[in-house]
Amino acid sequence: MRKTTYVMGVPFDVIKMDEASDKVMKFFEDGGSHIVCTPNPEIVMAAQEDEKLMSILKAADMVVPDGIGVVLASKFNKVKIEERVAGYDLCHAVFEKMAPQGKTVYFFGGAPGVAHKAADKMTKKYKGLKIVGTRNGYFTAADEKEIIREIKKHSPDLLLVGLGSPKQEKWIYENLRFTGAKAAIGVGGSFDVMAGNVKRAPKAFQKLGLEWFYRLLCQPTRIKRMMKLPVFAVKVIFSKKG
Repeated sequence: MRKTTYVMGVPFDVIKMDEASDKVMKFFEDGGSHIVCTPNPEIVMAAQEDEKLMSILKAADMVVPDGIGVVLASKFNKVKIEERVAGYDLCHAVFEKMAPQGKTVYFFGGAPGVAHKAADKMTKKYKGLKIVGTRNGYFTAADEKEIIREIKKHSPDLLLVGLGSPKQEKWIYENLRFTGAKAAIGVGGSFDVMAGNVKRAPKAFQKLGLEWFYRLLCQPTRIKRMMKLPVFAVKVIFSKKG
């Protein structure tokens, strides 16, 4: 039985990391294709103005909170999210379970060379993990059919799509059924972190829910994006007062 709670109209699964990774593994056996979304507060805010994105989040098979702001916002609800389930960490939890079972994954997205480098690092980290292909995220509409054919050729159990939001969610929604993949996760910039091009926040920052602050310290140019966080907080508070 799926247990969900809503934050500004977006349904989030009330689920812990181990349960979420188990659910992805079950998707591989269920038949059909399954969409996993990992919204943070920025994506929740974007969905308020983007009807298609909102409809995709509502239609997804699993929606996990990639952002401490979403977890805190749920505290206003009767049904509360227990913990953050970051998309990057979910990928690693799934890789760990996939490796001994011979399940396959395809990396699609990132700058040229990044997905390939990330795949190389992950296969070394998780012995037995089968990454059957990689493709960068720079393409035109004319390239899409060939990209889909390439993924379909491998029909991976898991397709990771790192095109940034909302492009990745829309691409998955429109094309997943043609790829032969059993499940897809939108992973944002995770390939850069897997490749070692971008450093993850130290564990102390992660545990305190300050990963966003660490990113801001490392990339001051993110300040414009980060300004959406206080707006998100205010909107959550006033939506509960209404």
